[in-house]
Amino acid sequence: MKKIFILLLFVLNAIDIYSQNVIPGGDEMIKIKGFISATAFLQDQNFKFANGQNAEWVNSDFSSGKWIKGFDIRNTRMTFVFNGPDLKRKWKVGGVLEIDLFGGYNGVSVVSEQQPLFRLRLAYMDFIHGRLRLRFGQAWTPMFGTVPVSLTHVAFPLGYGSAGFIGWRFPGIYSYYGLNADDSAVKIRLDAALFNGAWSGPDNVNNYGTAGNFGLPQFETKLNFISKIWSVYVVGHYDRKNLAGGEIADNKYLDGIAFELGGQIKVKRILLKGNGYYGKNIGQQLGAMVQVQPGSTDLSSVGGWFQLGYELTENWGIYGFYGYENIDKDQALVAFENPRTKHKLMCFSVKYSVGPIGLAIEYLNSNLISGKDDKKTVGNQISLSGMYKF
Repeated sequence: MKKIFILLLFVLNAIDIYSQNVIPGGDEMIKIKGFISATAFLQDQNFKFANGQNAEWVNSDFSSGKWIKGFDIRNTRMTFVFNGPDLKRKWKVGGVLEIDLFGGYNGVSVVSEQQPLFRLRLAYMDFIHGRLRLRFGQAWTPMFGTVPVSLTHVAFPLGYGSAGFIGWRFPGIYSYYGLNADDSAVKIRLDAALFNGAWSGPDNVNNYGTAGNFGLPQFETKLNFISKIWSVYVVGHYDRKNLAGGEIADNKYLDGIAFELGGQIKVKRILLKGNGYYGKNIGQQLGAMVQVQPGSTDLSSVGGWFQLGYELTENWGIYGFYGYENIDKDQALVAFENPRTKHKLMCFSVKYSVGPIGLAIEYLNSNLISGKDDKKTVGNQISLSGMYKF
């Protein structure tokens, strides 16, 4: 009996040791990283995109004084980074696959909220030669720039689609080229991307039958200036949607354009970051507070945000965020019955971090103006979030 027990321990130990090894299918190395995220929150209104970790703007007008209470773990993320073998003529290959838990819920039962589904974020392959990187697959568009600090609002950052933060991820072809030497004090990089169009109608929006796919693909170019303590970028965007679709001879085009300027700087314990943009007909890039007009009326918007942070100690930091979005009201009222026309978002947070662990208390305030009569709606969220990075 003793021999059997010792043999069983040996087998279990061998299984445990083997389970720690990740063996790829080819001559590459795999790095697994990500984080586990958990948030406890209180809200006095409903929010969009939804409540909890993806709250961006107030979406109700409750007067009861009661609070919505909840816990959310959907920010949790897993990223697989593949470092492939060297190819001929000094080319290297690699790739990234990333998922999180914002894919909806498993059914509508009483326990469905505790069973969030995976959502694909990124899936691309890279071909690298010196200072040139060519990327094929689904990646962030160049307009997705610097990201505010937050432990509650991660997959849906502060101001995303609501207060000046725009950009999305699309399948396409991306290029990144360093214009000067890698050891330069200020690195200059040019990014360019040609990627999938997106819009509503006239056909199936999930089967490449949208107006965005019958016009011209989306195109963006970005110029980056990067030093050790600061970075600045400028982005331009253009696309053309054929609102008539593929089978109608009378084409009806809607052009989308956008310009964005952003960056960040950190001097000792002080951090400042932000961006501003102007756009027209870029609801698919989360501009105009994610409003996609059904017709050919132009819809213009401007927005911007900034965040100021200060590291009190090695472990403690405080951060203040302010973002603003303004949509052309006359255009919006032609396109929609009750459009969102202005939004102001503020957030204050206190963060503690040590090693891979982070904790933060955040207060979020949303002020929305909507409709012909400029109805004002105010919503608040208080959250306590924890994160473990691996």
